[in-house]
Amino acid sequence: MGQASSQAAESGHSTARPIGMLVAAVGVVYGDIGTSPLYTLKEVFSGAYGVQVNHDGVFGILALILWSLIWVVSIKYVLFILRADNQGEGGIMALTALARRAASPYPKLRTMLVILGLIGASLFYGDSMITPAISVLSAVEGLELAFDGLEHWVVPLALIVLVLLFLIQRHGTASIGKLFGPVMVVWFVVLGGLGIHGIAQHPEVLHALNPIWGVRFFVSHPGMGVAILGAVVLALTGAEALYADMGHFGRKPIARAWFILVLPALALNYFGQGALLLENPEAARNPFYLLAPSWALIPLVVLSTLATVIASQAVISGAFSLTRQAIQLGYIPRMHIQHTSSDEQGQIYIGAVNWSLMVGVILLVLGFESSGALASAYGVAVTGTMLITSILVSAVMLLLWKWRPILTVPILVGFLLVDGLFFAANVPKIVQGGAFPVLAGIVLFVLMTTWRRGKQLLVDRLDENALPLPLFISSIRVQPPHRVQGTAVFLTARPDAVPHALLHNLLHNQVLHEQVVLLTVVNEDSPRVPAERRFEVDAYGDGFFRVILHFGFMDEPDVPQALKLCHLDELDFSPMRTTYFLSRETVIPSKLVGMARWREGLFAFMLKNANGNLRFFKLPVNRVIELGTQVEI
Repeated sequence: MGQASSQAAESGHSTARPIGMLVAAVGVVYGDIGTSPLYTLKEVFSGAYGVQVNHDGVFGILALILWSLIWVVSIKYVLFILRADNQGEGGIMALTALARRAASPYPKLRTMLVILGLIGASLFYGDSMITPAISVLSAVEGLELAFDGLEHWVVPLALIVLVLLFLIQRHGTASIGKLFGPVMVVWFVVLGGLGIHGIAQHPEVLHALNPIWGVRFFVSHPGMGVAILGAVVLALTGAEALYADMGHFGRKPIARAWFILVLPALALNYFGQGALLLENPEAARNPFYLLAPSWALIPLVVLSTLATVIASQAVISGAFSLTRQAIQLGYIPRMHIQHTSSDEQGQIYIGAVNWSLMVGVILLVLGFESSGALASAYGVAVTGTMLITSILVSAVMLLLWKWRPILTVPILVGFLLVDGLFFAANVPKIVQGGAFPVLAGIVLFVLMTTWRRGKQLLVDRLDENALPLPLFISSIRVQPPHRVQGTAVFLTARPDAVPHALLHNLLHNQVLHEQVVLLTVVNEDSPRVPAERRFEVDAYGDGFFRVILHFGFMDEPDVPQALKLCHLDELDFSPMRTTYFLSRETVIPSKLVGMARWREGLFAFMLKNANGNLRFFKLPVNRVIELGTQVEI
C-alpha cells in the first residue's frame, strides 16, 4: 500500500511541478493495484471458482472488474475518501485519529471506532507480507512460459529478489526512488498497449463495458456470484494506497494519475486479456503473459519484476510510515527510527519492522510456492481494511463535517454494502490459507491494545503515589535544599505532579538545580504541529517551570531542538548547562485489578525492550541521568 518516502503533499509539503508530482504518484501510489493484472484473471478462471471460459463468463467477469474499479476506486476513494484528510495526511491511523476526534462527544462510539482503526492497522501488516510475495512470484512465473523446466527455479528466484529488496531498505530508497515513476509510467503504457493489441483481435469484448453483464452473471450464477468477488477483489488490491499516500502527493496528483493513465491502462489490459480468452480458452493458465507476442515475453518478465519490486517497496515503506504514526499515537512501543534521507522527512527505516516483514514474506513464499496458491489467502486483510475505512469515514462525514444525512447516508450505505459483499466473499479464504493475515492481525491487535492499556495502568499506578507539585514547592520554600547551577529537565507524563526521578534525585543527592523544568511531551491527533504551537511554559516561581511540547504523529520528537523555541530569560537550555533526568519503570505483574496476568507479563516484556526516551527524543547521551523504579500493575 502506501509509501512513506517521496515527495510531500500539496498542503505545503512540496513545490514540485504538477507533471513531476503526477509521475511520482504513478510510481509510488499505484504499484500494487498496477500489478494486479498479473494474476487477477488467471485466478478467476483457474477452475477453483468454476467460472467457464466462455462468452458469458468472460463478459460477466470483465464487467464486474471494471465497475468495481469505477465504484470502489474512482467514486469511493478518489471522489470521497481523499477528502477525509487529517491536515493533508491520509491512511488508516490518520483516519482513526480523525474519527476519534469526530466521536469525542460519544465515548462508547469513540472507543469502538478506535478499536476498528487498530484492527484495520493490524490487517495492513498482514497485507504487507502477502503483497510482495504474490506480486514477485506472479512476475517470476512468466519465466515458466519462456523456458521449459524452470518451474523449480521460480521460488528460489523470487526469494532472491525479495531478500535483496529487504536488505537494501536500511540504505534508503532515495536514489532508486527516482526511477519508480518513469518505470511505472512505462509499465502502464505497456499494459494499455497489450490491451489494445488483444482488443483489436476481438473488438466485441468491448460489449462488457455494459454493467448489465455483471448483473447477468449474478443472476445466472446465484451460488457463485458472491464467491467470485473473492477473486475479483484482486483487481482492487492497493486501492487503499490512494488514501495512505495523500500526505506525500496531495489529492489532485493522485486523482489525475488515476483518471489519465492508471484506470485506462488497467481497463484496456483486462479487456485485452478477456479478448484473448475468447479466442483461446487455454490461455487462462496465464492470460497476462500469453497476451504478449512471443518475442516480447522476456522483456515483459523483466519489466513485470521491476514493477512488482516497486509495488513491494511501496508496501514496505508504508509499513514504516504506519508504524511511526502508531508509535506517536501511543499504540506501539517506541522503536529506533533511522532517517535515510536528509531531504525527505518521510524516508525512514525501522529495522524491527523490516526484518519481521522479511521473515513473514519468506515463510509465505516457501509455504504457498505459487501466486495462485497465495491468491487463496489474499483479500481477507484488504477487504477488511476497506470495510473499516468506510465505517470510519462515515463517522467523519456525519459527525465532524456535518454533511446532510439525507444525501450522505445513501452513498455511505452503497460503500458499506459493496465492501461488505467483498469482505463476505473473502471470509471462506480464511480456511484456505487466508488465516495467515488474520492471525498476524490478531497478534498485532493484541500487542497494540496491551501496550495502550498497560501504559494507562502504569500512569494510574504512578499517580496513586504522586506528590502534588504545589505541595512539593511549598515544602521546598520551608526547607530549601542546596541549589546548583544549570537547568534540570525532568520528563514526566503528568505536568501537575512531581516526577519520581525528581524525588529520587533530591533524596539521594540532596540538591536541586537553579532551574527545574517539568517537561511533558503531548502527541496530538493531527499530523503536524506548527512551530508557534509547539511550546507551552508556566512559571511556578522558585526556579520551577512546567513545559509542554506538542508533536503531531508525523513530526520528529526532537526535544532539544524544540526547547530552543523557548525565549524566556529565566530559562537557559544551552547544551552544556542542561541535564535531562529520566525515569525508567520496571513493571511487576500482580493481582491488582488491571489486565490478565499474561497480558501484564507481555506488557512488562514490551516495556523492557522498548526504545527508551533517550534515543526516541534525541537527547544528548552525555547529558542524561536515568533513575529506575519498580511499579506493580
